[in-house]
Amino acid sequence: MEAIVNAFFDETPNANVARERVSFGTSGHRGRAAERTFNAAHIIAITQAVVDYRIEAGYQGPLFLGFDTHALSRPAWECALQVLAANNVPVLVEKDHGYTATPLVSHAILRHNASNPALADGLIITPSHNPPEDGGIKYNPSHGGPADTDATSWIELRANAYLLRELGDVSLVSVEEALAHAQEYDFTAHYVADLSNVVDMQAIQRAGLILGADPMGGTALPVWQAVAKHYELALEVVNIEVDGAFAFMPPDHDGKIRMDCSSSAAMANLLNIKDRFDIAFGNDPDADRHGIVDANGLMNPNHFLAVCIDYLMSHRPEWAASLKVGKTLVSSSMIDRVVASHGRELYEVPVGFKWFVGGLHEGWLAFGGEESAGASLLTRNGKAWSTDKDGIALCLLAAEILAVTGKTPSMYYRELTQRFGEPFYKRVDTPCTPEEKAAFKKLNSESVTAQELAGDAITAVLVAAPGNGASIGGIKVTTENGWFAARPSGTESLYKVYAESFKGSGHLDELIESAGTLLSSVLKE
Repeated sequence: MEAIVNAFFDETPNANVARERVSFGTSGHRGRAAERTFNAAHIIAITQAVVDYRIEAGYQGPLFLGFDTHALSRPAWECALQVLAANNVPVLVEKDHGYTATPLVSHAILRHNASNPALADGLIITPSHNPPEDGGIKYNPSHGGPADTDATSWIELRANAYLLRELGDVSLVSVEEALAHAQEYDFTAHYVADLSNVVDMQAIQRAGLILGADPMGGTALPVWQAVAKHYELALEVVNIEVDGAFAFMPPDHDGKIRMDCSSSAAMANLLNIKDRFDIAFGNDPDADRHGIVDANGLMNPNHFLAVCIDYLMSHRPEWAASLKVGKTLVSSSMIDRVVASHGRELYEVPVGFKWFVGGLHEGWLAFGGEESAGASLLTRNGKAWSTDKDGIALCLLAAEILAVTGKTPSMYYRELTQRFGEPFYKRVDTPCTPEEKAAFKKLNSESVTAQELAGDAITAVLVAAPGNGASIGGIKVTTENGWFAARPSGTESLYKVYAESFKGSGHLDELIESAGTLLSSVLKE
């Protein structure tokens, strides 16, 4: 890791080279130091652009600054702090300059802004579950959630202008001055004390559950330790090691080290000891994702989302009947059936958690979840809790479900399949030419002329999400018994096909084959 950290400072990106510029994806700017895509210059430029954005937005409150346990995160955090201090931005950091989970930063922003006219925002240094050598930074404005495309485009453009000028007009103070400038804030204590507002912690206490938590070397470690102590739970943190190389991690399915709590390969350490617990959890390094483990193993994220929604619709009596339920358009249609059974309105959006932020912040969206194990929800009395993904609250919700119903989440899901049918779901990546990628942008609802898909009549062809009308960056085709969605990768020469069938695994394979045939036709026209 020393070579990677050295490259972070020694390598200088060339802003005239497209791949070396600042580029915000769905989760901020990410890259690698040795490839000159995540270096000190990027962080300095981005942070100065955020300072400028704060001025434009009229923010006069503090900026909450957090970082995770990746090797590049602490150096990047110090760089950001040097810029913020030089611009005299009030900065709040974790006590003892420790690392900070993403949901804690989101919760802190909302907590501050609920009672202060001087609005706060936040920066989080994290590449989420990415490999140890990666770095990342994301910006959360005053609503507490991921910045929308308008904000990130503005910041990206301004940051690249600073890079083109070789940071000549950016001021810095020393690391020592920057650390002295920062004010300490006990993110963990505030968050843990507030947890009873979003999860029935008393029910978990009464049930006497034996719980396990694997922070996977990440920022959830101090949070789980504090939760166990504050609520006097029988909760064992099974791994307390923090190592920027994540050497303790089992390889993921492709042999790479990736702290993905939705991967059974990456979660092997916890799965090997699952029988010691009534229910156990894993989190990625910035704790914005959840992995739920019970007697049946690691739960499929789509399945757990459906369980959460069904349970919440039945066990949150203070929630208004008008509250909507959010899902991404590539999440399971089991969710559609569950939501309809409760007479609720489904809010279906493109891929990316940012689409749920407004509804969670304004309090009209009860729950927002995506198929990649990220979700958040309102408090028990219907207020905003975290407008970014909250892996810790979702893990504790799994414990609440077991405590209140006596059913593990996988048992609960099995009952849902008996009521609504059993879906079979798969994602397939297909090589894609630049021309085919470009063709995705030209698709519309008339692009598909076929009447059937895998033996069923086509009921809808979507290029915009039903919930908010936003472009999905691809296409979704539905039938009564299944669907497929396809969208090009933003970073690789391939497109992703998501498909689901309620008629069995054989029909799922037929759906994917039919989708491939259909796509090869419409992308060549």
